[in-house]
Amino acid sequence: MFRLDELVARLGGEVSGDAGVAVRRVATLDQAGEGDLAFLANRKYLPKLRESAASALIVAPDAKALLNGRSAIVTADPYLYFARVAQLFNPLPSVRPGVHALAALASSVPLSAEIGPGASIEEDVEIGEDVVVGAGCHIGRGARIGRGSRLAARVTIQHGCVVGENCILHSGVVVGSDGFGFAREKDGRWVKIPQVGRVVIGNDVEIGANTTIDRGALDDTVIGDGCKLDNQIQIAHNVRIGENTAIAGCVGIAGSTSIGARCMIGGQAGIIGHLTICDDVVVSAGTLVSKSITRPGVHTASLPVQPHADWVRNFSHLRHLDALAGRVRSLENQ
Repeated sequence: MFRLDELVARLGGEVSGDAGVAVRRVATLDQAGEGDLAFLANRKYLPKLRESAASALIVAPDAKALLNGRSAIVTADPYLYFARVAQLFNPLPSVRPGVHALAALASSVPLSAEIGPGASIEEDVEIGEDVVVGAGCHIGRGARIGRGSRLAARVTIQHGCVVGENCILHSGVVVGSDGFGFAREKDGRWVKIPQVGRVVIGNDVEIGANTTIDRGALDDTVIGDGCKLDNQIQIAHNVRIGENTAIAGCVGIAGSTSIGARCMIGGQAGIIGHLTICDDVVVSAGTLVSKSITRPGVHTASLPVQPHADWVRNFSHLRHLDALAGRVRSLENQ
């Protein structure tokens, strides 16, 4: 439990009202009660602010006048402040050093590491201090896991791949499976191309459940420092993703595409191969990216949902768009 003045001493901001109010957890405006700290990040929720039973609030300076004497922390970015308070109230579980009796190790690990039941670590693996390897994980030969990284249950790190420091990999993540590389015989048969590159993941990266990252065909697949990847993402061979880029769930990125720093890719977006996306690009959810993006900003290429009959009518017009454009040109010439 923390008093408001203790939170401000740690995290900054300004106390409005009673600085001695104590809070024990963070909650939403409509669910908060006694002892809770709620936040207002969007003015459309002002009615909930007035009705909230929270003991204290986190608000922006322009909402300070609406507090009506209620205790609050005033900060420029309430949502970011909420995230920092939530981390303070909910720290990661402490590492429990030791190797479970049911783990199989062919490499030495530091005394500070936690190796869970059923984990298997092959030869020539380097494990950093304070690493957690969860139950049923597999780490292939020659892989490296940096200090403080945590692998939840059933994570697979294939041979030669690198995970940086302070990373979090959730259950079902597969790093370093073969990329989808084949050449074709004239009779239609496929010839597998050995995938001899690695996956190299930077520091402070978080990867959601059941996300898969393929190893490079010749060069490495690279995930930059600070990237945040959601669940069920597919990243193909030789993709490069710049630092602090965030990618939402169910995104598919085809091979040899390069994505810049600080980008945000919306859920279910698809990015075809051999493209370049520059820094500071936002790709809206459901967008198919079929050509390189060279200018920062928001990019969207998806149709909003509509009644089926309307969609059929609109698509029938779209089929004749080329002919219509020809008729317009003809009329303009006349």
